[in-house]
Amino acid sequence: MFIFYNIFFLIILIISPIIIIVRIFLGKEDRTRFKEKFCFFSKRNKINGIIWIHGASVGEIFSIIPIVKKFEKDKKIKKILITSTTKSSSYILSKYKFKKTVHQFYPLDLNILTKIFIDHWKPKIAIFVDSEIWPNMFNNLHKKNIPIILINARITKKSFNRWRFFPKFSKKLFEKITIALPQNMETKKYLKLLGVKNIKTAGNLKFYGTSFSNNNNTKFKKKFNKKTILCAASTHKSEELFVGKVHKELKPNIKNLLTVIIPRHINRRKEIADGLLSIGLNSELHTECKKLRKNTEVYIVDTYGEASKFYSLSRLTFVGGSLIPHGGQNPLEPAREGNYILFGPNTANFKEVYQMLEKLKIASKIKSISNMKNVFLKKINYSRNSRVSKKLNSLGNKIINKNMLEIKKLI
Repeated sequence: MFIFYNIFFLIILIISPIIIIVRIFLGKEDRTRFKEKFCFFSKRNKINGIIWIHGASVGEIFSIIPIVKKFEKDKKIKKILITSTTKSSSYILSKYKFKKTVHQFYPLDLNILTKIFIDHWKPKIAIFVDSEIWPNMFNNLHKKNIPIILINARITKKSFNRWRFFPKFSKKLFEKITIALPQNMETKKYLKLLGVKNIKTAGNLKFYGTSFSNNNNTKFKKKFNKKTILCAASTHKSEELFVGKVHKELKPNIKNLLTVIIPRHINRRKEIADGLLSIGLNSELHTECKKLRKNTEVYIVDTYGEASKFYSLSRLTFVGGSLIPHGGQNPLEPAREGNYILFGPNTANFKEVYQMLEKLKIASKIKSISNMKNVFLKKINYSRNSRVSKKLNSLGNKIINKNMLEIKKLI
């Protein structure tokens, strides 16, 4: 199986110039740093025993920020390497002024490239986030006796079935994981069946977070103080039009309504604005707006890392990735801000989280435009639930501490 896997990545390597050019054109690739993915490093390294953490994209990078902050304060740790695969995740990390931490893009999972990567960075431990499982990298880390930790581990039924299609290959791969810290019980069950020997449930890192509501940003709040805000977070293609149609249904009832759309991928901002205009809605981009226009109906947040500001203004948030067969996005950040959560029927990625929010009676599943309109009107005066926020924050702190306890055993 390794032979076929390597042949596949060799083909990717051969056609990679075309892929890179297309991605640069679409704004998805850093034109000055893409060479890092082929082990042409932009950062030097003279330190042995680096702490290395890898997360695929924005969500994974956000989830490990609290751990990075704790590593930064540890005097025994000299350097921290964070890798990711997307341009947006590197941008998020650049907003934090870390002193010991450097970022590089993760290399293609070719045998030779992973060897070069390990020899250059000389990690003491390798921490992979969520479902980041890379056969050649794991194989070469294992040969060097470098511990492999899978934190906030997530294996869905779909991905489990894919791995089980190659039982011998999967067993050899998963048994190389030194310790796995799953985010839910479903993942724990699947990891055990796949051959991981050391598993300890630690919980979902995304429960951890801080509340923007505690920050007194009067200038920001003044900009929107006469508006009733409906937030739509982490939206995907077609979901923005759905929310736009809900806005049109609500307009006769709420004259000062402003829908705030925070798309999952901000490079889609023009596409979103054009789509909304096609159904008769005027939109405005966050990066271009100093003062809100009177005729603005939809406000598009085309930046990363500012979502909580808008949750602090709203009472209800629709969480995207749930109306399409994607599996849903994380609802915890708006919930932590005291928002009532609306979501579609597809939430497999955060199944246990949504179940918990429904049990706490701060979330509703919506299936249609009229359904979402009715829930919004019913909950328009929803009072921020500080009790839930405190519960989520307390749980988040416990989860971070559990993860740190297990990681430190291997450092």
